[in-house]
Amino acid sequence: MKRKWLLAILFSLIAVVGLFGCAQKDEDTGADGDAELSVVTTFYPMYEFTQQIAGNRAEVTLMVTAGEDAHHYEPSAQDVAAVNDADVFVYSSEEMEFWVESLFNTIENDDLVIARAADGIDFVDTSHAGHSHGDDEEGLVIHGVAAHYHTGDMIELTAELDEDVAYDHWHWYTRESADDEWETVSGQDSAEFKYEAGEESFEVQVILFDDEHETYAQSNPVAIVIDNHDHDHGHGDHDDHDHDHDHGHGDHDDHDHDHDHGHGDHDDHDHDHDHGHGHGDSEGVIEIVGLADHYHTGDVVTLAAELNEEVDYDHWHWYIRENQGDEWDAVSGQGTEQFEYETTGTSFEVKAVLFDDDHNTYAESEPVKVLIDDHENKDPHIWLDLVLAQEQVNTIRDALIKADPEGRDIYEENAEAFNAELQALHEEYEAAFEGAEKRAFVVQHQAFGYLAHRYHLEQIAIGGLSTEVEPSPSRIAEIGNIVEENNVPVIYYQQGANSSIAQTVASETGTETAVLHDLESLSEELQADDLGYLGAMRKNLEALQLSIQ
Repeated sequence: MKRKWLLAILFSLIAVVGLFGCAQKDEDTGADGDAELSVVTTFYPMYEFTQQIAGNRAEVTLMVTAGEDAHHYEPSAQDVAAVNDADVFVYSSEEMEFWVESLFNTIENDDLVIARAADGIDFVDTSHAGHSHGDDEEGLVIHGVAAHYHTGDMIELTAELDEDVAYDHWHWYTRESADDEWETVSGQDSAEFKYEAGEESFEVQVILFDDEHETYAQSNPVAIVIDNHDHDHGHGDHDDHDHDHDHGHGDHDDHDHDHDHGHGDHDDHDHDHDHGHGHGDSEGVIEIVGLADHYHTGDVVTLAAELNEEVDYDHWHWYIRENQGDEWDAVSGQGTEQFEYETTGTSFEVKAVLFDDDHNTYAESEPVKVLIDDHENKDPHIWLDLVLAQEQVNTIRDALIKADPEGRDIYEENAEAFNAELQALHEEYEAAFEGAEKRAFVVQHQAFGYLAHRYHLEQIAIGGLSTEVEPSPSRIAEIGNIVEENNVPVIYYQQGANSSIAQTVASETGTETAVLHDLESLSEELQADDLGYLGAMRKNLEALQLSIQ
């Protein structure tokens, strides 16, 4: 009898626990106990923000995984099927995920709730982040502009402010057209501007900064017209003049741009070959390494050709073309297995060819695409701004509530808690940088403009710097000039890319290296340390404090 009584009590307890568990499941997933919301997110920050808000109430999946490019991702048939079956789709913006519009044209899900996390956020050009480019143009004027210049002329300008101030921190910027990003011209740090005219017209602008590296005054752009009176300065041998110009593309003063840019004499060698056609009998296989997912106008593309065998030949040629239907053009000055080329704003294909001692093709690489993406002068990396991240969280929260009104309390509570953590970290950043005298930092990739703008820092990008291919001595010297000019102790690389090449650059330029996480994907380093968005942003803060002092 006693044993039956004990068994009865035990079964009662099991029943109570079971009912309690069902109640908990109903509270998290809906009264009917069905599966949670199905949410598809594009790339890592969208996944992390959504997961923090949804908790256990939704199944959140990620489309773009580590090692894939969120800008130029191509959704698979499986991705399209997942979105067709989802309740909510979360992405950042068309400026970031270029491919979402085509995705929307392929899905057939009338009930899908779409969350564009960037809604309500104004994208800005952060190419000189930390330089607020305010409305102070009227007080700063550029004098000395001639009606036109010839290639090779020395352009001499003067910036004049309509008041006397103690500030003397000048920056000059150039761009080829109003649609291009402004690029800093190195070595121009006074009110006087001296610059050798290249072959293309461009615009120039000057900014005066105060002691806090904030914009004090900014000029209107002025046009520099290059008119060579219909002489052909753009093809061939440039009239035998060696114009080693900066071409208006920023901090590249010491870089040798004596390139043919694919036109002219093909490096003065007459190789009677149809490059790209009929080279199937090549004995070796060439692989091109060092390619980034995209570059900005003015970046220096650094690539290397690797042959799968050892040979005595070292007669290399590099060829470019803009489109597949175009002829291949040799790029002058590129006679080794290494390729360094400053971009002009247009995407192109590049390939390497190795010739034998008889000037016959020995091996040829497959073409690779060098993608130029200036984001239409709009920086899409808004998730790296801890204040704007909170706005994205709120937008995602509202989409989840729209798809699942019964979960409102859960979504609002989780979003409020996560935003409190974001705000606390934002305040840590503010406290860390308050009163810092050195506010510039040098990065490999121009991704941290919003972060720089938020905390009044200056981001200086060494565009195109590869962590796979060791740059040439001239490129290292150029980077060294940037480091010296800005007195920076650290060069930052993306997400664990602190390779031996980075160490070489650091050694040659007298700097250290450190990692900054752009969080377009969750790196293996962060996964190994079990760190998410907040942990990565704290690591970014620690790293930035090496420069911001």
